[in-house]
Amino acid sequence: MKLPQRAVLIVLLSAACVGCDRLGKVLARQALSESDKLSYLNDIFRLQYMENQGAFLSIWSNASENFRFWFFIISVGLFLAGVLIFLLTSKKISGAETAGLSLILGGGIGNLIDRVFNDGHVIDFMNVGIGSLRTGVFNVADIAISVGGVLLLACAFKNRETAS
Repeated sequence: MKLPQRAVLIVLLSAACVGCDRLGKVLARQALSESDKLSYLNDIFRLQYMENQGAFLSIWSNASENFRFWFFIISVGLFLAGVLIFLLTSKKISGAETAGLSLILGGGIGNLIDRVFNDGHVIDFMNVGIGSLRTGVFNVADIAISVGGVLLLACAFKNRETAS
């Protein structure tokens, strides 16, 4: 994929992720209080407002503020800059790999914006499950990161099969 086409794909996917994530978080903050839970599809899907100062499933939420700053803001920011540089300079990257990394980039930027402007916290508001078997509370950025990761895994398996 040539750089101009790749740049358009990167900008479109990343901007769409950030825009949808910001919109979801703004609406969640306005419509849900920390005590409200809206339940849909016989409680399979819930909307509930939560602020997470840790990582996935609140990992490291009890870590020191200094650690969280360096890990969740500085390290993540550097990682995302590295992803963008790789996307723009890589000579042999497919459209699917570009899409996967762009989703990770957009989702990462969405959560980084939260951390920078929301005192180190990320706004989460969606939860899925049946009965007591439930996911953690997540947001649109988390979905983009997960889909991007799955897409990269699929590309890796495809490339492995092609090389064999």
